[in-house]
Amino acid sequence: MDNFFAADIATVDPLISRAIDDEVRRQTNGLELIASENFVSEAVLQTMGTVFTNKYAEGYPAKRYYGGCEYADVVENAAIDRAKEIFGAEHANVQPHSGAQANMAVLMTALDHGDTILGMNLSHGGHLTHGHPLNFSGINYKVADYGVNKETEQIDYDELQKKAEESRPTLLICGASAYPRTIDFERIGEIARSVGAKVMADIAHIAGLVATGLHPSPVPHCEFVTTTTHKTLRGPRGGLILCREEFAADINRSVFPGVQGGPLVHIIAAKAVAFGEALRGDFKAYQQQVIDNAKVLAETLAAAGLRIVSGGTDNHLLLVDVFMDGKGITGKVAEKALDEVHITVNKNTIPFDTQKPFVASGIRIGTPALTTRGMKTDEMRQIGEMIAAIIHEPESEAVKTRVKQGVAEITARFPMYPGRLKREEAISAA
Repeated sequence: MDNFFAADIATVDPLISRAIDDEVRRQTNGLELIASENFVSEAVLQTMGTVFTNKYAEGYPAKRYYGGCEYADVVENAAIDRAKEIFGAEHANVQPHSGAQANMAVLMTALDHGDTILGMNLSHGGHLTHGHPLNFSGINYKVADYGVNKETEQIDYDELQKKAEESRPTLLICGASAYPRTIDFERIGEIARSVGAKVMADIAHIAGLVATGLHPSPVPHCEFVTTTTHKTLRGPRGGLILCREEFAADINRSVFPGVQGGPLVHIIAAKAVAFGEALRGDFKAYQQQVIDNAKVLAETLAAAGLRIVSGGTDNHLLLVDVFMDGKGITGKVAEKALDEVHITVNKNTIPFDTQKPFVASGIRIGTPALTTRGMKTDEMRQIGEMIAAIIHEPESEAVKTRVKQGVAEITARFPMYPGRLKREEAISAA
């Protein structure tokens, strides 16, 4: 290759270049309603593609195992300071590559092998890393679990108190990946203290709402708080740990060298950019719109005859029971039918589900990504009506055609990444 540093991806690797361009089109021309996804800013995208990807920076600012880390220190310190400011935390570790690794580091810090954890059951809205038997959390520790009340489909804190007294966990894990209601972190902290347990709050899904005061913060009530940075927080894919100062040194050791080697400096830099965006005044307005959109979407689907798990939503997501005791369709069928009309959701179990996880009785829907595109409640009503039409008649070609047209009309009004679309069009024309 004549000029290694000047080569364009379209020339070097046409296959991957086409896949990138196809993904730009897919995201632009579809309605992204997966609750754990969002769209980052062009500034965050640009930062992820910088020369910081070339730098090894094992260790922490001012304590690296490699030379040449002075600018890596700048971006990591910025990310740390901004994360602490956003959440009012005493300590922040911005190095975890993912939320799962952030959780692993906390469990390594708070527990000895074989200790007991009390976490939310995955099928009731928890997460793999909260004690699933096939996950490191279930393999290395004894697990007790809690869930939601069968009637309300919400956490029963009196029952959680009983479960804590019975299991006497060393660590109580709260937070969820599919729970549409407000979590009472203060009550959970009280429960944990009553049995001598510490608390880890996993706020991966609601971090943006917590950051803006639109959901109660776990920071005053929990020893450890973890999150991803790419959901409602609207940053690059990665993890973050917040903790009290007394656990700072142990958390840092658990991350490096405990579960990771060199940090991804280009991603840490992108986290810093996203955290800076979250500190702007317009971020709270965005998060409020995320909540408003989710409520209207839930109301629209309910009005169309679909059952909303727990009766509604307080945050960015909703669970829809599409099976409805055999009167509807499975989550698997719903996901596929919606995908065909360019509406992206994921099948999801609902509490006390009778279907297997890969079939599921429900779908999970979230509003962060479409809210980032600028869509508001009027669009949510249209989208809710289209989703309901597909679920009620998943085989109807007439319905599919009508919904595809509706999707195309909505997405055309809310363009995204115009520079990247122009690049793709230019390459295609050439």
